[in-house]
Amino acid sequence: MTTPTRANPASAFASTSGSVQLDELDRGLMQALMADGRAPFSRIAEVLEVSDQTVVRRYRRLRTSGLLRVVGLPLGNRVGLFESWLRVQCAPDAALAVAGALARRPDISWVKLGSGGTEINCLTKARTRQDRDGLLLDKLPRTRRVTGVSAHTILRVYIGGPSQWCGLDVLRPDQVAALAPWPQRPPVVHGQERYTLDEAELALLAVLGQDGRAGYPELARASGLSESTARRRVDRLRELRALYFDVELVPSTLGFEAEATLMLTAAPARLAEVGAALAGHPEVPFAAAVTGTANLMAAVVCRDTDALYTYMTERIGAVPGIQHVEVIPTLRNIKRAGMLVEGGRLVDLPPAP
Repeated sequence: MTTPTRANPASAFASTSGSVQLDELDRGLMQALMADGRAPFSRIAEVLEVSDQTVVRRYRRLRTSGLLRVVGLPLGNRVGLFESWLRVQCAPDAALAVAGALARRPDISWVKLGSGGTEINCLTKARTRQDRDGLLLDKLPRTRRVTGVSAHTILRVYIGGPSQWCGLDVLRPDQVAALAPWPQRPPVVHGQERYTLDEAELALLAVLGQDGRAGYPELARASGLSESTARRRVDRLRELRALYFDVELVPSTLGFEAEATLMLTAAPARLAEVGAALAGHPEVPFAAAVTGTANLMAAVVCRDTDALYTYMTERIGAVPGIQHVEVIPTLRNIKRAGMLVEGGRLVDLPPAP
């Protein structure tokens, strides 16, 4: 979901996905939704200078084709989630089965297969310390053919979550400004007191996690609230920075075939500086400070391996303070932002038995 350069964003998406060909309007719609995933279609249409019906039709085509999904997600450190990046080593003939089992867990939002098919990378979002420890200390170690597990606690997110991804550069600055949520959301305050979600809000998030543009009648039915109260709750959660809206894409459907996870070691005094530099790279949709022998991790997306090489040598190599880099190529995406990836498309998780 990132472009390798800002210089020519239009050419970066000159690709097809099955029978769906993405044009400039599709790319503009994607960026508009990144600015505000719940922006009314009428406002998006006004900014893109097309009719409401055109925007609705394009959005439905992208969503039903599995090329785009707007999701509403809780901000982990704000609502007390225990977030960790896991590296799970498996026997080669067991990795896909283990990855599939992990993908079916609701507390795991991302699953990737990498490193020659013997390593699984996944992002956990446990609601309690006991749930997290149960996965790390009991369930995974007892899983057949799992040979090793390392867990890296997410300490600080530099890009990802409510921070806007900077890789898609189709709209003019004034168009992006016109789409920004109103009133403007306050910035994330690190160390801010945690917000405890109640049962109605958890029900709202369950629906928004599958469809960030779900209507208020559906949200009201799921939560047991009135439509007006459901609307106020969603607005309040956004204002409190407990809820944000993200746009999920599958990079390969847009012509970006080289994905990798970078585990970086930076000098402690320059950790924040290096994290901020990574956050400004269009190739990076997610970067965070983590625990472990490497103190930074970043997800990287490039058009091909040659572009990945250029990124490593020209961008990463130019960032002061980086002492060591491990590149873990992604062989297959199994799950992204809570949705399965099948045939290059985003699909819903099957209902729990």
